[in-house]
Amino acid sequence: MTDCLTELLADRGHLIADGAMGTNLFALGLETGDSPELWNVEHPDRVATVHRDFLAAGSDIVLTNSFGGSRHRLKLHHAQDRVRELNAAAARIARAAVDAHAARTGRRALVAGSMGPTGELFVPLGSLTADEAVAAFAEQAAGLAEGGVDLLWVETMSAPEEVSAAVAGAARTGLPVVVTMTFDTNGRTMMGLTPGGFADFARSLDPVPAAIGANCGVGPAELADSILAITAADPAAMVVAKGNCGIPQYVEGQIVYNGTPEAMAAYARLVRDAGARIVGGCCGSTAVHVKAIADALAGYVPGARPDLARVTEVLGAPWAKPGRLAGSEIGGPGGPGGDDSERRRGRRRRA
Repeated sequence: MTDCLTELLADRGHLIADGAMGTNLFALGLETGDSPELWNVEHPDRVATVHRDFLAAGSDIVLTNSFGGSRHRLKLHHAQDRVRELNAAAARIARAAVDAHAARTGRRALVAGSMGPTGELFVPLGSLTADEAVAAFAEQAAGLAEGGVDLLWVETMSAPEEVSAAVAGAARTGLPVVVTMTFDTNGRTMMGLTPGGFADFARSLDPVPAAIGANCGVGPAELADSILAITAADPAAMVVAKGNCGIPQYVEGQIVYNGTPEAMAAYARLVRDAGARIVGGCCGSTAVHVKAIADALAGYVPGARPDLARVTEVLGAPWAKPGRLAGSEIGGPGGPGGDDSERRRGRRRRA
């Protein structure tokens, strides 16, 4: 049976995903350390503004404000008993924005329920068991499904066992599932999995994800390199590229991203050439950057598959040594992002 994602992709050829939820909520007043998920009930109008801006910029897929919506993440804000409520609220906000956009423009978009990592380590390195993880993800997925999402979007993952648990939990809803992992440690996830290894691993999941790919990580050059490895390992896969807006830098107590709209447009065409069919932004990406991506891909016919030399020419050398900003020659001042140290502990929000 054809799922909604495959159906829309067949109709349009490629799809534009959205950008960073965290970056845009910070611009609307979210404070570092606050829970974005609580804003689904405290400031739903501000969350809706982010969705509306991404839709106006050309997004075909918007992700709900629920990245940290598992009980393990919400426990940090004493909200672990509000999983279903907060996730359902996140889905309803996005659903309303997408439906209103379709009524106004006649253009359909999809609501993807964002599900990020728990931030916990699995046994024997930590205390989280596989059964506990599956139950936590199933609880979150049920709330998102109740709120009306079209599919579930498991993102920013580092550990294969957490991917397995998330897919198993999400699958209980019967909705299509997308999985993206984050490759940021010399071309591997924090737990050591390579992009090609992820593509091979994804084929063993039950159910097999509707789409796989990479998000977040370091910068667009690294993201493009990861996409090349994923598409080489599984040329038939529907692949997602959702790269950070340039390179994260620590400036005056904040993480900022040095990417420009022009840089994100160049990244978008490069990852399309590499085989990605769903393209968006991650940390630091605003509606301005997403519009640049959408404009760059409108009517674009993918060219020859790039090699490392081409990636380096366009975006800078991937996996550059610390201190060197890959892609800095096309970068510029970016917007505020999340706490990069949190991502490296496996707890990164989609900033």
